Amino acid sequence: MNPDKSEEVADPASAGNRAPAEDNAAAVGDAAEVSDVTIESKVPPGGLDYASSGVDIDLEGTAIASLVSALGRSVRGAGSRGAPVDLPGGFGGLIEFGDSLLAMAADGVGSKLQIANALGRLEGVGHDCVAMNVNDLLCVGAEPIAFVDYIATPKPDEAAHAALGASLAEACALARVTLAGGETATLPGIVKELDLSGTALGWLPRDAAITGTSLVAGDVIIGLPSSGIHSNGYSLVRRLVELSGASLSAAAPFDTTHPNREIRLFPTNDGGGISLGEVLLNPTRIYCDPVADLVMSAKQSGSTRGWAQNLDGAGHRLGELSQEGERGDSVGGEFSGPCDFDDIHGIAHITGGGLSNLLRLHPTVGWDIADPLPVPPEFDWIATAGNVDNREMHRTFNMGMGMVVAVSAVAGDAVAAWLAERLAGSRIVGFVSDSGHRVVHTDSTVYFDHY
Repeated sequence: MNPDKSEEVADPASAGNRAPAEDNAAAVGDAAEVSDVTIESKVPPGGLDYASSGVDIDLEGTAIASLVSALGRSVRGAGSRGAPVDLPGGFGGLIEFGDSLLAMAADGVGSKLQIANALGRLEGVGHDCVAMNVNDLLCVGAEPIAFVDYIATPKPDEAAHAALGASLAEACALARVTLAGGETATLPGIVKELDLSGTALGWLPRDAAITGTSLVAGDVIIGLPSSGIHSNGYSLVRRLVELSGASLSAAAPFDTTHPNREIRLFPTNDGGGISLGEVLLNPTRIYCDPVADLVMSAKQSGSTRGWAQNLDGAGHRLGELSQEGERGDSVGGEFSGPCDFDDIHGIAHITGGGLSNLLRLHPTVGWDIADPLPVPPEFDWIATAGNVDNREMHRTFNMGMGMVVAVSAVAGDAVAAWLAERLAGSRIVGFVSDSGHRVVHTDSTVYFDHY
């Protein structure tokens, strides 16, 4: 769930009245030069936080709980197609479908779109929309298979829709899902600028749901690096940009270098440097490769019902593109992944709420982040320029770790090495504990006892 969905800002640049993307972005692409003008920051002495920027996570949680309590049970009874399957944690929803389960997730890009709209740069937002949905499906052990989008705009814009279509198509190829359709609504009386959301569908064998219920003390926590901010926390980001006077089209006010990720440059970038806008709009990482492949390879144990027959000897889907563009070769013989399926105890998408998302997986175990992944430099800039304390940063942002896989202690090293071969920078970051239902961190101020 994306807590930035419903925000508004004063005088937003709408998709209907902005200049064509090519014209708008020209100034951005060759703009990565540091300005000589000193702009006085208007960040308050007490610093920024998510709530004062417009998103109160606790209030949102209360509102969601109220919504859920008002929903009745499904009219479809247990044993029938479409009957709900109880799923702790809330990463997607599961329903029965014969010998299989179907998984569904719905989400949107959120207020990151307001930066994209302002710059006229929509090439990456389709990735954000697809990623926010398929990454949630991975958390229940599902293989994402299809996606539909919903576009709301105050006025149709041919260039904007073309950019969105290309981005969605590219993202669906990376996620290995079918773009099955969508809906476009022109709503001048409701929306002020373009908005994008979607729904993803996944499937899994009936006995293959990953729910977190098998988590135990001693399990190993493996962190997968993010590509940057992803699609959460942008109310705070936009507030900081506004108050600090930072220019989205000027060079980023920090060294953007970070291992295990690249910044996707705007097409108009002439090599003059990386702009702040390019950093903030870097697309959300899609984790189907390697997480779906891990689950499928672990499931391969001679079963003909499951999905294992679709993998090659390296654990990649046969004949399908990996995120690096490589294809798996069809090979004979049986291949097993780095662990048994029963060794995979939990998967969490680190989105809004940051590390507190881990608490969704199990009602009693604790999480000890003893060796966190390196923090990308944009987070250091946000914390410093916005005077945001470290706990607030870890509750609002992913802080460099976009996905967590928890596995049995005996499988930890093998799974971490297998994931690192496919996504550089993936490694063990901590362990599951029995010291209370909380998340603790090497920084003692970063502590969470509720989601």
